[in-house]
Amino acid sequence: MSRTVPGPDGKPRCRWCGDVAEFFPYHDNEWGFPVDDDIRLFEKICLEGFQSGLSWRTILAKRENFRKAFKGFDFRKVARFTEADVERLLADAGIVRHRGKIEAVINNAQRACELVKSEGSLAAFFWRYEPAPDTLEAPQTVSTSEASTRLSKDLKKMGWKFVGPTTVFAFMQAMGLVNDHVEDCVTREKVRKARKAFKRPGA
Repeated sequence: MSRTVPGPDGKPRCRWCGDVAEFFPYHDNEWGFPVDDDIRLFEKICLEGFQSGLSWRTILAKRENFRKAFKGFDFRKVARFTEADVERLLADAGIVRHRGKIEAVINNAQRACELVKSEGSLAAFFWRYEPAPDTLEAPQTVSTSEASTRLSKDLKKMGWKFVGPTTVFAFMQAMGLVNDHVEDCVTREKVRKARKAFKRPGA
């Protein structure tokens, strides 16, 4: 089975893009490109947590609703959410109404505030888990990695929730900590160049 599918321009993309047309813009412009903005990083790890047990299509379709519901994923604001906010969110048909996941986002926002105080930024912390360079040119065919398992364990020790190794691995792929575009995908080279030019936080 081919690892790519033709994109709207006829050029090859990672096969998962072919599931639905709306995946192509996300794949071409976001997935795998390096991120160092704390708000975007928090959004990504939260959405990957919401995706657990569901399809990414569901989450992507609801992303703007999630952003509105969670104050643009500004973790400093979300950290102040109360039980009344939980009830409000459970009544919001525009998002995934799962109490455990909603409460996890609020908890993780509080943990994110603590992490920024101790580490300077979320970006500085997460980018320490970038795998060795010699592992970056071979896209993963699994759902976890040594680095995702280590990051997952460290986050859990700090009190984060819904951050299992599979969720964290998907987060690492999305934020550009690894380049998991397949070899023949036209976006792979764009991501490689973006990663090369990217200044690692704290470097």
